[in-house]
Amino acid sequence: MTASDTRLADPRPAIGVAAQRATHLLAGVTAEQFGLPTPCTEFDVRTLVNHLLGIADRYIALAERGTVEGVPSIAEVTVTDGAVAAEEFAARVARAEAAWADDALLDRPVTVPWGTVPGRGALWAYTNEFLVHGWDLAVATGQPAEADAAVVEAVAPVVRTFIPAEIRGAEGVPFAAVVEPRDGAGPTERLANWAGRSSTGWV
Repeated sequence: MTASDTRLADPRPAIGVAAQRATHLLAGVTAEQFGLPTPCTEFDVRTLVNHLLGIADRYIALAERGTVEGVPSIAEVTVTDGAVAAEEFAARVARAEAAWADDALLDRPVTVPWGTVPGRGALWAYTNEFLVHGWDLAVATGQPAEADAAVVEAVAPVVRTFIPAEIRGAEGVPFAAVVEPRDGAGPTERLANWAGRSSTGWV
């Protein structure tokens, strides 16, 4: 599937799978792991958990208000247990999925940090967020790191088109330089490498 094909496709099944995967990973985090580092170097596990909750809050806001303005990317909550985090996240995802049930929202313009895009485009971006940060969380906490390969392969062309290697380091671009995948890297790891994550020391 090309980037153009993916952009026109319905992203709701893909983001649903990615969110379900993130829920499972959150449930696997132990209280002792919240202070551990992650491949997303600015986040420890605790901050990464709150970031996933923040993405879920933005997933809701895009459907209900058409903008993420005023919604923190890191949720301002205190969670110290993975099971509780998973419950909080799953509840947010359920609310978002109900709100996105209206097909018309897929083509409605929404406002995200990088501009105004159709709803479906924003959902593909947040699918990527759930997958990459899911990989971060998995390798940081010793959980299986590969997500559903079909979902990863669907989102990868869009990510490569709209987060190209050439823009890394530009002002306002929150992605490090692309990392060359190691031999044997799976689809999710390669997606994380494209987002600037190094596998060294993690897998």
